[in-house]
Amino acid sequence: MIRLDGVHVRHKARSGGLFSRDAVHALTDATLEVKRGEIVGLVGESGCGKSTLARVLTGLQKPTEGEVLFHGRDLWEMTGAERRKDFGSAVGVVFQDPSTALNPRLTVRQILRDPLDVHRRGTTESREARVEELLDLVGLPGHTLAALPGQLSGGQRQRVAIARALALEPELIVADEPTSALDVSVRAQVLNLLVDLRERLGLGMVFISHDIQTVRYLADRIAVLYLGRIVEEGRAADVAGAPSHPYTEALLSATPSLLEATQRIVLTGPVPSATNPPPGCPFSTRCWKADAECSTAFPAQTIGADEHRWHCVHPQTSGSPAGDRTPVPPARSTA
Repeated sequence: MIRLDGVHVRHKARSGGLFSRDAVHALTDATLEVKRGEIVGLVGESGCGKSTLARVLTGLQKPTEGEVLFHGRDLWEMTGAERRKDFGSAVGVVFQDPSTALNPRLTVRQILRDPLDVHRRGTTESREARVEELLDLVGLPGHTLAALPGQLSGGQRQRVAIARALALEPELIVADEPTSALDVSVRAQVLNLLVDLRERLGLGMVFISHDIQTVRYLADRIAVLYLGRIVEEGRAADVAGAPSHPYTEALLSATPSLLEATQRIVLTGPVPSATNPPPGCPFSTRCWKADAECSTAFPAQTIGADEHRWHCVHPQTSGSPAGDRTPVPPARSTA
């Protein structure tokens, strides 16, 4: 349905001098595809490039290099009118904080009708019917239509945001940490709603989160990002059950599961800068397996069973022990 092929995103940032600019490497050589009816989870710590990748997927960010293919067509070779008509209505977005994503001065009815009015979908009567249908789809009572966002709970506001994203019957939903601003008791309800909508409507979905334990039970496939690079990707059961990249293993240990015994991996060492990334594996400055080979060039992609892919010189194999997790500095200066 949509594919990123070798996408780079670099931003200009002011450095020491007035006229000097550094390049911030927000995404580097990202390749990812989403199929119809599939949930792809993007995980990684803050600043790793998850939201930038989401902006590229939704057409809000033009890549510095690479292609964004929508049903085989290059998104940025389309005219502006074609992107608005063909692509704009095919992608819906659910933002992180529903309290800031919804206009506080509009009622729920106006919020849900706004995309239909902008894209001139149907008649006045059909738009009103669609608004009521959307409200029912996300499990909200009819009287909610007259309410302002400030009169709703956090979970209800997020349901309204999801309903708005579904207004134009999109093929793809991009959800950028949609449960992080909600209470724990409400998160499961919203996650179950998203899964139910995928099954009922056949939606493709990109679910972004820093919590890999949540993503592993929601997504069909998981892509792990570190410093703008996808370092591991594959079926959720493979990536979360038998991670090959040390960073994925560290992520899993940071959010332990109630069902499995995990040993916490504490990472030490300098976090590399996005304006001056290391020449080799970006994780080499914090990895307990790193050696001189890791710091020379970014590792080539390895493809295992069932399209499980990773970039690592010393991958963790399913049959090998976790080993000593004391970080060993690579054979180069990290100053």
